[in-house]
Amino acid sequence: QVQLVESGGGLVQAGGSLRLSCAASGRTFPAYTMAWFRQVSREEREFVAAISPYGGNSLHADSVSGRFTISRDNAKNTVYLQMNNLQPEDTAVYYCEAVDYGGLLDHTGKYDCWGQGTQVTVSA
Repeated sequence: QVQLVESGGGLVQAGGSLRLSCAASGRTFPAYTMAWFRQVSREEREFVAAISPYGGNSLHADSVSGRFTISRDNAKNTVYLQMNNLQPEDTAVYYCEAVDYGGLLDHTGKYDCWGQGTQVTVSA
């Protein structure tokens, strides 16, 4: 398994941008499918985006498509989430998740590693 540490969250006004980072430990990072999920209070964790092990394929939720972009740098063991045109409804704790699987998965129950989360707050 990999250990994951998210960073880059914060407070931003509507229309602004943030870039989240997720640093992973472990030499097997390139083999992992990586994803971002978000959670508001006690609601179910919501899929945001996923990227295949070597970055050839990605999937974004309809709610963020065209605004958010997931990417990865396997040389740095890091996955990113570039978030543009942020809106108040994007306010949540964002989690980085990982699974040793070659495809793209959009349900948090399919992932077996996750970080502690980073808070993103968007003011109107």
